[in-house]
Amino acid sequence: MVLHFKEATSVYRKTMPYVLLQFGIGVVFALIGVIYLSLVTWLAFRFFFGDGGLSLLIVGGIMVAGFVSFAYVWRLIQQHFLYMVKTGHVAVIAHIVDEEEVPENQIKYGMQQVQEYFLSATGLWTVSMLVDVVVKQFNTAVARVEDMIPLTIPPQLRTLIAIVQKSIALAARYLDNAIIAYMFVDRNENRWESARDGLVLYGKTWKMVLGSTLVIVLGMYVLSFVLLSMLAPVAVAIDFLPGSLQIISWLFVAGMVAVVHTGIVKPWVKTVVITTFLIEQRDKTPDSKTMGWLEEKSPKFSELQEKAANNAPLGDDQSDHDTPAETPDPAD
Repeated sequence: MVLHFKEATSVYRKTMPYVLLQFGIGVVFALIGVIYLSLVTWLAFRFFFGDGGLSLLIVGGIMVAGFVSFAYVWRLIQQHFLYMVKTGHVAVIAHIVDEEEVPENQIKYGMQQVQEYFLSATGLWTVSMLVDVVVKQFNTAVARVEDMIPLTIPPQLRTLIAIVQKSIALAARYLDNAIIAYMFVDRNENRWESARDGLVLYGKTWKMVLGSTLVIVLGMYVLSFVLLSMLAPVAVAIDFLPGSLQIISWLFVAGMVAVVHTGIVKPWVKTVVITTFLIEQRDKTPDSKTMGWLEEKSPKFSELQEKAANNAPLGDDQSDHDTPAETPDPAD
């Protein structure tokens, strides 16, 4: 397996304006989240905390409501704003890998590419959701770790296998970005046909692309463990603070860790996956045999083929409500 980490890291550095933009947005919203949740926590302790168990239950309920409301607002922001920004980054990555040049004013270029090709956030979201489902179904069908091991699995290895299988599921969140990147390179006016061809090319290169993605995702597990270990001294320091300040401090620490992970690490992972796929598919073409094989592995691929055959308008087909409610993570 040839890993394209060097080429991808070079592309990542060239798209640093987009990386810093996403990081800056993440910092702003993390600070807003910490302030909001800290205020909710302080008010809950200030007005409802007493000596009885009922008061503690009320405080806990208010805090949960605060978390849920903020998560809901954050999800809406992701769907209607951040996803467009992150897909603009995908467009720039695709341009650099394909043309080997950095577009002038790459942030403006990326956003224009998204708006011109997908017409709206709804159109982008509709395509991305269906692509995400097809990739997940395909990976589940062809990359079952237990089926790849011919011998009886010892109980000690089942936990490791479960982690690897979970990593394969997480990899799909980045692979749909690779298909979107191919669409920017393909420039087919029939967006569904372009998405179909991108998925077929993934079907021809899945071992290499999924293998590289899996290596990175497993590496992220290790990184998360290292970060948690580094937080041990912070936990000792925070332990000396009063109860309400402890919660606020942990919110701040968690927010900063999430921002670094989302704004710095995930864009690099996304760049590696996209670069690997665009390089691996260069000498390959979509064919009917692979289409049929992909249709066997993913029931949703038939729906995408039908949309491609009819050149269906983006975001205008109610059958998309059949897709799972889980939204694709804008991988960042």
